[in-house]
Parts: sequence; C-alpha cells; structure tokens
Amino acid sequence: MASSYRLNYSSILHLLLFLSSLLTSSANLSFNFYAGSCSVAEFLVRNTVRSATSSDPTIPGKLLRLLFHDCFVQGCDASVLIQGNGTERSDPGNASLGGFSVIDRAKNAIEILCPATVSCADIVALAARDAVEAAGGPVVEIPTGRRDGKESMAANVRPNIIDTDFTLDQMIDAFSSKGLSIQDLVVLSGAHTIGASHCNAFNGRFQRDSKGNFELIDASLDNSYAETLMNKCSSSESSSLTVSNDPETSSIFDNQYYRNLETHKGLFQTDSALMEDNRTRTMVEELASDEESFYQRWSESFVKLSMVGVKVGEDGEIRRSCSSIN
Repeated sequence: MASSYRLNYSSILHLLLFLSSLLTSSANLSFNFYAGSCSVAEFLVRNTVRSATSSDPTIPGKLLRLLFHDCFVQGCDASVLIQGNGTERSDPGNASLGGFSVIDRAKNAIEILCPATVSCADIVALAARDAVEAAGGPVVEIPTGRRDGKESMAANVRPNIIDTDFTLDQMIDAFSSKGLSIQDLVVLSGAHTIGASHCNAFNGRFQRDSKGNFELIDASLDNSYAETLMNKCSSSESSSLTVSNDPETSSIFDNQYYRNLETHKGLFQTDSALMEDNRTRTMVEELASDEESFYQRWSESFVKLSMVGVKVGEDGEIRRSCSSIN
C-alpha cells in the first residue's frame, strides 16, 4: 500500500533543522551518501522491500523489528546479521527475528552493480524505512554512511533488548542508554501497529483456572480481548503460533496502535504500561487522535533510532556478505 502522507512545509523545515543537529554529531553520515559511488542503492533496497512485501505482508513488521534489535545491541552496525555460534543472531532473544532473506537479496542486487560499496548496516536501516512506507506509513529520509561492525556476541543481546514484561521505568532506562527520550519511547512503540508476535511473549497476562475457565491476570488488559488471545493461543502448537500486534489494522502503518491502547488492547505489558502511567498517557492520547502528528514524530524518532551507535570510518567495514565478517 503506497503512502499518501507527505510532510507539509512547516513540518519539513522542522525536520530538516532536527536532522541537521543530529548530523553534527555524526559528521560521516550524510543524505545521498552513495550518490557518487552507487546512485541506485536506495532504489534497489526499496524495490526489494516492495517486492517481498507484495508476496508476504508480514515482511514490513519483520524488517522494522530487525532494525530495533540491531541498533539496541552494539549500535546500528548489522551485527545482528552475522551467523555462527555465539553471535547475536544465535541468541534465543533473537530466535524469532525475520527478514534476513530480504536484506540478503538487496545486498546481492547492490553487489552486482556496486561491489564492496554499500554497507549492510545501511541496507538494514533503509529496508526498515522502506518497510514503513510499503505498509502505508510516512516516507522518511535518513542519512547513510554507516559501516558494518566487526564483531557480534550473543552475550550482548539480553542486557540490551526490551523484554515484553518490562516496566515503564525499565523501558525509559533502556531507551535513555541509547540516547533516546521518553517521547522516542512512546513514538517508536508505534511500530507495534504492524507485525505479529508469538504467544509466549504475552500469554502470562491470562490463564485457565483449575476448571479450565478463562482467568485474567493482568488487569490492564481488556477482558474480552484477553479471552480472545487465550483462545487463539490454546493450541498445542501455541509456541509457534503468532498473533497480530494490532487487532484492527495489522498490515497498515497507522496510529491505530494508540487507539488500541486507549481501549486496553495493547498486546504486551510494555504496551499497556504506556497508557497506565501519567508520564506517557497524554502523549498516547495525542497520537491516537492525530495521525499526522504521529507520522511527523515517527520521522524524527526513527532517524534517531537509525543513528544509535553508528560506526564510521575505520571503526567498521563494508561486508561482502551480510552474514559474515570479511
């Protein structure tokens, strides 16, 4: 679904000033970084994402989640893509990640025309950006020039990723450690407007009692929604079953996520926590009522996320294959 959203002049000016301040601290990143060395790079990534999404509508959610898990562990350096024992990718916390084949296809297409030029880290960031657009969300310009990390360790995963039962304070601390604000936390949580999750990520919020009847454990969750979730996850194959993060518009990148929170239909405890705390409730309500505001704030927060801990120059490399270090 193509996006009809475009920032107005005032929003564009605000965004440019915001991006300028970010780029000052990451001088080696720039817009159109590959204009002279591989002008087709962004076009190839976008087409790969669109093609993959047309055949599998779950791809945008997977690519967006892949960026989060990459950037929160060692920065946005594509270290999550590296295969092998003891790597980030091998950690159980990353077992449900997807979208790797899309990144590989984009990298292979680029390598044919521009060998050893475009980093996997940039491809991951661009693919996540394009995934949002493919799902009907805003078009976001992001700077490029990231280099690929030279190491990937499973031990770095669990201390850095957000668990679905985190309290708001734990989430704030985790985001703050990456240079992201409480506003970024609320806005980037809007990524849960697309994608799907395994039952074991949220089924601790309800249970069946000794007589087999539904019993709500987490009172912040709507009772009927919780019962629906329990019924979906009651199969003997529940460990492999997935449920849409957004029960209303699961394949569209919109502000429905925040409206779901207002009716206590956040899938995870971390979602519900945003509506239960005064520090974040007002922002949730604002984003629920104003989709354009969500899109503008998303554009800003997404750029900040994509620049967390980036490696430039000699700190990184341009991998020939995204799944292995040169």
